[in-house]
Amino acid sequence: MGKLRYKGYTGSVEYSEEENSLFGKVLGLRRDGIIYEGDSAQEIRKDFEEAIDHYLACCAERGVQPEKPYSGNFVLRMSPELHGQAAERADDLGLSINDFINNAIRSALATA
Repeated sequence: MGKLRYKGYTGSVEYSEEENSLFGKVLGLRRDGIIYEGDSAQEIRKDFEEAIDHYLACCAERGVQPEKPYSGNFVLRMSPELHGQAAERADDLGLSINDFINNAIRSALATA
């Protein structure tokens, strides 16, 4: 699966063998659904960008704040033992547990 990026939004790109076309949706939105399609890479990129522009224009017309993908907040569930180990290690390093987890995620993404 590919990804498209435009104005802070990320969209998926998938292939439908049945329709012999590309399609996708904007990722990370909980309330609003934005979909797009095309028969080529150029067409799907154009439809994706037009869909984002249309969404932003409609929000502006209605006077509502457009939904932003990925708020930066999420609930993380872990065992009490792992939670305790993370909190202790963060304290040893002089970090908040939030900073410790952010650093761990950055490190994991850098080596992926």
